[in-house]
Amino acid sequence: MLTKEKLCGQCEEFNPDTEIVNILKEKKLDDDIIFDLSETFKVLGDPTRIKILHALKEKESCVCDLSEILEMSPSAVSHQLRVLRNNKLVKFRKEGRSVYYSLDDEHVICLFRQGLSHILENK
Repeated sequence: MLTKEKLCGQCEEFNPDTEIVNILKEKKLDDDIIFDLSETFKVLGDPTRIKILHALKEKESCVCDLSEILEMSPSAVSHQLRVLRNNKLVKFRKEGRSVYYSLDDEHVICLFRQGLSHILENK
């Protein structure tokens, strides 16, 4: 007879494989790394920041450009860029009186592309 617990994906008997458990415990991440990774995914969890990253994936842009693209105020865009910058997802450079933003490195591009690919594979 199937019980609700069995339908929820639990083992019928608690019998951990000690070999697997030991291997995975050795590969466990430090709590600091887990926290930092969690924070990165939290930052990526905002639709406005995703829009900014998508735009910057295509071309380096200034706040004015991003403000027009996203149809948001420059101060709102600046706030989101500050969050992205503080989490090392974007970087900036100054040219004269303008400040241009771009993705921080290839890892950010890969994160974005992998996430987008995952979402689009079933659409």
